[in-house]
Amino acid sequence: MFSHVTIGSNDLAKAKPFYDELLKPLGLVRHLDFPTAAGYGRPGGRPQLWVLSPLDQKAASVGNGVTIGLEADNRGSVDAAYKAAMSAGAKDEGAPGLRSHYHPDYYGAYVRDLDGNKICVVCHKKP
Repeated sequence: MFSHVTIGSNDLAKAKPFYDELLKPLGLVRHLDFPTAAGYGRPGGRPQLWVLSPLDQKAASVGNGVTIGLEADNRGSVDAAYKAAMSAGAKDEGAPGLRSHYHPDYYGAYVRDLDGNKICVVCHKKP
């Protein structure tokens, strides 16, 4: 459904290693690296998640009501991504666990990245 998603950052020198660590447990890698952007995706695929400096050269800002949801293959990957994000400086927005109010097998974790963007890592599968 989506071609790509972009996440604005005001400090790419810090954002790139943060996303490298967060995305590693999800099997996502940095495909492209530019001074103003980094593109991530599955190995052998194309970049579908971009972390970048806004093109209008204004400060990146957080969208109210915006959450970037990243799918994990299993609950252990959710746990690992959350741990990696927290170790890399994320702010906790909800530790890994079931969110049965979404559906019985929704296992997710929520963090804010270094710029305050809300990121969800979720597995929809049964354990």
